[in-house]
Amino acid sequence: MKLIILDRDGVINEDSDDYIKSAEEWVPIAGSIEAIAALSKAGYTIAVATNQSGISRHLFDAFDLAAMHQKMCDLVEEQGGEIAGVFFCPHGPDEGCECRKPGIGLIKQIESEFGTSVTDAPFVGDSDKDLLAARLAGCRPVLVLTGKGAATHLACSASELAGVDVYPDLNGFKDALLRLSC
Repeated sequence: MKLIILDRDGVINEDSDDYIKSAEEWVPIAGSIEAIAALSKAGYTIAVATNQSGISRHLFDAFDLAAMHQKMCDLVEEQGGEIAGVFFCPHGPDEGCECRKPGIGLIKQIESEFGTSVTDAPFVGDSDKDLLAARLAGCRPVLVLTGKGAATHLACSASELAGVDVYPDLNGFKDALLRLSC
């Protein structure tokens, strides 16, 4: 199985410091839906791993989150692709759960769900938490400069970015990956 793990906010859709609270507020980053569909059509299994503390903060509920994820999946399907699974942590940063990134609980759920190892699978994110979770789980960390990615890139030291592939956006990652697999 060729697995790719994607963060959601700032990688697939526009991010907001006020949280994305509804399907109406969920707006894809230009080219991200097409990139996911192209990767899926090229034989990659796409999993999304996302922190969603807005649930714990009572900014939205599980039904609102399901509507956001359904919109995302529907848009990818309209382009001929598929998101194989969406895994989310509903907890706040102070709840001490194992699933909130940089913890690797979501990644372990992905391994269990798909019956595969995530070792060396690309984990595409826009934050230092994504990069750390990727490393802790044995994934290959990938940083996109959308969302919080540009700020993350500036804030990380050279040693923190060692071994991290950096792309302008998800579409750039897709182009590079599909070129390598030809």
